[in-house]
Amino acid sequence: MENNSPNSVNKAPNIFDAIMAVKRLIADKEDTSQVFTILEALGKRSSAKSWHRYKKHPNYSILSDQPSLMNFLCNQKWLSSLPEGSLGQHYYAFLKNENISAEGLVDASDKGFSGLRELTNQEVKFHQRQRDAHDLWHVLSGYGRDPLGELCLLAVTYRLLGNPGFLLIILFGGKHVNKLNPNIKIWSAVREGFRHGRNMAWLPGVDWKEVLPRPIDEVRSMLNIQTPEIYQDIIKTMQSQGGILFDKQLSAAE
Repeated sequence: MENNSPNSVNKAPNIFDAIMAVKRLIADKEDTSQVFTILEALGKRSSAKSWHRYKKHPNYSILSDQPSLMNFLCNQKWLSSLPEGSLGQHYYAFLKNENISAEGLVDASDKGFSGLRELTNQEVKFHQRQRDAHDLWHVLSGYGRDPLGELCLLAVTYRLLGNPGFLLIILFGGKHVNKLNPNIKIWSAVREGFRHGRNMAWLPGVDWKEVLPRPIDEVRSMLNIQTPEIYQDIIKTMQSQGGILFDKQLSAAE
């Protein structure tokens, strides 16, 4: 079978590859490698802008000297030893409840990235750090891994990193979710995510090693992270109806 990934033709992905990757992601929401193809295809300018902002951040020197974030997020013994109610304890419980691991996104990015963009080692480390922090952002923001929660977190992430690829996924994914769940306010929840992302501190510059042991409410207050009330109301409403639908296939024209 022909391989349709950008890697198969030895080129960095472009807008056409991004659109095809979105369609594959809608067809299989667990194929998160497609997300990284989309972000690489559309994020050259925004990635450079985020990197320059990071270099000017007060935590830049500290974070540059730290080991990979994965050293902390994969250390389950350390995470489980953190104080009750801490961000680290909540993150540890999130991984257990969702039956996922911190390594999962590493495998997806290895599959989805072409590796053909010219980046310094420090730039690569910065982008890997944002990838590895994704589930931390889930925990802090209050958005779950359900389809609507993922869309809302992408809205937050767009405000923080500016990659147009997030908007493409939100547009196609939101249309898909809205088609299957016409009675809930999908777009109101997504707009709430955009607002919250605009108002919160710049998460790419957070020293996660320092804040993981802190009480989660203290961290949220420190970073000005608001409760996603619209999203939470939707989730409560949909629980009695079996949750938000996503898996039914829709054609790209729908």
